[in-house]
Amino acid sequence: MDSDSLVAGRQLPRVLVVEDERELGEMLARLLQQEGFAPDLADNGQAALHLGLTREYHLLLIDRGLPVIEGLDLLGRLRARGVTARALVLTARGAVGDRVAGLDAGADDYLTKPFAVEELLARLRALLRRHEDTAAGLDLGDRVLDLASRTVEGGPAGAVQLTEREAALLATLARRPTRIFTREDLLDLVFDGADGPAVVDTYVHYLRRKLGRGAVRTVRGTGYRMGSA
Repeated sequence: MDSDSLVAGRQLPRVLVVEDERELGEMLARLLQQEGFAPDLADNGQAALHLGLTREYHLLLIDRGLPVIEGLDLLGRLRARGVTARALVLTARGAVGDRVAGLDAGADDYLTKPFAVEELLARLRALLRRHEDTAAGLDLGDRVLDLASRTVEGGPAGAVQLTEREAALLATLARRPTRIFTREDLLDLVFDGADGPAVVDTYVHYLRRKLGRGAVRTVRGTGYRMGSA
């Protein structure tokens, strides 16, 4: 834990700020620090992905128009890897379709540039409260996936430990329980496309072995969806 993220023994809420406009990014980082947050700043999607996967954050503040990895693509990759920090997307695009795309990608809120600083801070405080309310885990119905410890708790078997990839796959399915994911979808979201489609079947098998055959449902000819984990 960084020493500058502590005040009188209290951990400050950590925020990942992703903004490619240098002056704006630095201004946001200073503002958040003054308001009692501990910000990290990244100026492109690749750097932000690394930070998001190697450090724990309470909040994500992501500009949509980023170099290397676009903002919504970045958010989707973080969500697929089990990052549950509340996310506010900044954008110069104010159309309804753009806002819907952001929310569908995993954003919790959406703010159009230019924005009032007071509104930005108020939205971040609201998201922080929501993060604290739901940080305990991801609801699976009769069980809960604790993403921090990668354990599924509840049910007759008690706590079940998952690997990083197993937890990421289960979290991806659980966040959209009615969606049918193709193998290609899951290969891209969970495994970064580094392996062949067979790796998806392998990890579905691992989840079923640990959680029961009903944990993941097969949709014949299409792919997989959330079952009753």
